[in-house]
This record gives sequence, structure tokens and C-alpha cells, in this order.
Amino acid sequence: MAARTKTSKDRPSYRCTECGWQTAKWLGRCPECQAWGTVEEYGTPAVRTTTPGRVTTSALPIGQVDGRQATARPTGVPELDRVLGGGLVPGAVVLVAGEPGVGKSTLLLDVAAKSASAEHPTLYVTGEESASQVRLRADRIHAIDDHLYLAAETDLAAVLGHLDAVKPSLLIMDSVQTVASPEIDGAPGGMAQVREVAGALIRASKERGMATLLVGHVTKDGAIAGPRLLEHLVDVVLHFEGDRHARLRLVRGVKNRYGTTDEVGCFELHDEGITGLADPSGLFLTRRDEPVPGTCLTVTLEGRRPLVAEVQALTVDSQIPSPRRTTSGLETSRVSMMLAVLEQRGRISALGKRDIYSATVGGVKLTEPAADLAVALALASAASDTPLPKNLVAIGEVGLAGEVRRVTGVQRRLAEAHRLGFTHALVPGDPGKVPPGMKVREVADMGEALSVLPRSRRREAPREAEDRR
Repeated sequence: MAARTKTSKDRPSYRCTECGWQTAKWLGRCPECQAWGTVEEYGTPAVRTTTPGRVTTSALPIGQVDGRQATARPTGVPELDRVLGGGLVPGAVVLVAGEPGVGKSTLLLDVAAKSASAEHPTLYVTGEESASQVRLRADRIHAIDDHLYLAAETDLAAVLGHLDAVKPSLLIMDSVQTVASPEIDGAPGGMAQVREVAGALIRASKERGMATLLVGHVTKDGAIAGPRLLEHLVDVVLHFEGDRHARLRLVRGVKNRYGTTDEVGCFELHDEGITGLADPSGLFLTRRDEPVPGTCLTVTLEGRRPLVAEVQALTVDSQIPSPRRTTSGLETSRVSMMLAVLEQRGRISALGKRDIYSATVGGVKLTEPAADLAVALALASAASDTPLPKNLVAIGEVGLAGEVRRVTGVQRRLAEAHRLGFTHALVPGDPGKVPPGMKVREVADMGEALSVLPRSRRREAPREAEDRR
């Protein structure tokens, strides 16, 4: 008997368990989400043809569609409303992700209490804690209201049953990875379970016009845990960021179908809960009467929001052959670049064999290149033991050739610095409209920027280092 020819239906198919990407051959790394070891074989489904069916609602000209149904309703937390684009839209599904202990549950419980206080029935479902644990947190942050309902469930059917009983206008699910359906194979948090749970909650939200807030876990790399499909299904994705040893918390929009992703909400976490910060710049400054060597101020942009931050640097004689380079709140690679530029272009040779420590104040993380000039001036000030002029801010990106490049949002940065009382600024190129009473100096390279340091002390620094060696 002749051997049967292998058809395409007999060939195995492969699918990524993280993002759902499909392929006809096995790969060690998924080309879509770049995850390793997630491509697995699965059965090829039979090809089916869907016949036309009865439509649920007739198609209308776009001008006749009622847009009032997508009007945002304020949550009662202005900083969160800023990120969401005005508030929560009925039927919207929002995914809030963050590291453990950063304050996600505290913030969402406060949102639930604010919604309940406006006589909107709110259901808070916890799958990680008991109801008594959430009650203790609610007592601590004063989040007790008769319209706030609490349930501890990990079964999807039970959660849907609570929706029928309470009929809430806001649902908070903490967290989506802990809920599972017994009708679906797989452990809670897996691709199949998360897809089913998220799909069921999204359908319920759209049908009822109920806003839903889902809490999501993150991996050690900071990415949202579970399949990437979850981020595509929801309407809004928010990242909750912050150092657990600092008070500042940032809510950053990653995806938003109802607004922009340029806004950032600032919060302060304390013993009595979490509160929004309309003016968080004061957390990143050290108030002192006289300037101190090794400090420089800059204005960074978090989304569209300007924040004045302080950069500090300290240089000491090294006792080991390889000097230390320690950073906190700054990128180590960019600090190393500034050291090389200062030594080669700024002719400051005292930095090569000294221990150097650089940090930011208040736990803020400066990652944008606009802070380069402030980092370089703080290092030069520390090396020469000379303070920079009082009430000075430095804004600009520094290149390897020593040039100071332009950055975006200079006018907004200068306006924020002027509002906080700063009178002098170093900027690259033409800054445009300058706030009244503020003196702005344009610098083209590091040589011009270093001229703000007293010349005599700046020249003595390399000579003193040579004498010590």
C-alpha cells in the first residue's frame, strides 16, 4: 500500500503562550513578544465557515451615534483623572499594574470609597486577601461607605453572581490573575484563564455600562505578568511606579483609548493612605540658605508635567585601585558619559582617580537626556568644591563632543522654575519666550556652561589633585 501523503492539516501548529502569536514551525523565541521558551505545539482546529447571522444593532451613520455615552465621570481623585483623561468612562476597562507593595490596592480602595460616597454602587472583589484584611485597610484610610460592597472571591462564576446581586456602576478586581474559571483548563494566571476571565469581565462591563478597574501583577523586569493579550483587550493600561522606600508614587498611562498617554499622576503614600500631589516639585528639592558644592537643579518632564529636581554629587579620594562609581536615581551609563566629557572636553582631570557618588533628592528617577547638563555641573562643582550660583537651573542634553543640545518643552520647564522662585537658567539655543524677571543664558558647549563656576577655584582643582598624587 502506498504511503499516505502528509497534508497541511496533519502538520502541527505552534502558539506563543504569552501573546498568542501562531506559526507553523517551532521557535525558541517568539518574534512578537520576544519571550523565550513560550512557543508550544497545539492541535490544529478544524476550518469552519461562519454564515451571516442576525445583527444586534443596526449600523448608523457616524454622525447619528450618541457620543454622550462615552462621557467620562470623575473618580474623585484629581491626579488619577488627569491620567485617565477626565475620569472613568462607563463600560471602560482599566488595567492597573505595579510592583507588590507600591500602593495599588490602597489607591483603588480610595477610588472605590470616593465613588461610593457619590451614591454610586461600587463592588470591590479581592482574590489575594480576605475581606477582613481589606476592612482593616479601609478603616486606616477612612474608606467606609454604605454603597461600597466587598467580596473575597477567586471563582469567575461567583464574581459574575455578585454583579447580578449588587448591580454596581464600578467594579474593582484585585487581581485579575487570581480569578479562574473551573470550565477552563489551566492554572490561575495562565494564558487560557486570563483570557477567559478578562473576556467575561469586559463583556459584563460593556453590557452593563459598568466601569471596571483590574489590578495586574508585574514581573521582575517591570512588565505586566501574564499574556500580552490582556493589554490588548482592555481600554486603558496604567503603570503604578515608585520606590517603596520613598513617598512618591507615579501613575503613568501606557495605553488610553479615551485620552492621551502624555499625562502623569503624582501621589504621596503615607500611614493614613495615599493622596494626590498637585505640586510635587517640593519633594525633590532641599531647602537651604546658601548653595552647597556638588548640587545643581534641573527641570524634568514626566509626561507633559514639568518637575524641578535636584542632582547631588560627591567626590572623595579613592582608597582602592578602581575608584567607585555609585548612582541613585540616575542612569549609571549617562553619569559615566558626563565624567568622560568633563575630563576630555572640560579639562577637569581630578575626576579620574576619585570615588564619585551621584544621586537625586526625593527618590525621583531622572532618565531623560535633558538632565545631562545638571549632572555635569554637579560633578564639576563637587570636583572643584565650589557651589553653583544660587537660584540656578540647568537644562540641556550633553553630547560626547561637549556640545549642549536642545531639548523639548523648554518654555514649560522655565515657567515651572520661575513659579518656584528660580531666577537664573542655563539652556541650549533659543529658549523662546522667557518668563518676566528670569535671566536665561544660552550655552553652546560645556566650556560655556562651566564658566558659571568661579574661575580661580575651577583652575585649582586639577592642580590640587596632581599635588595629592
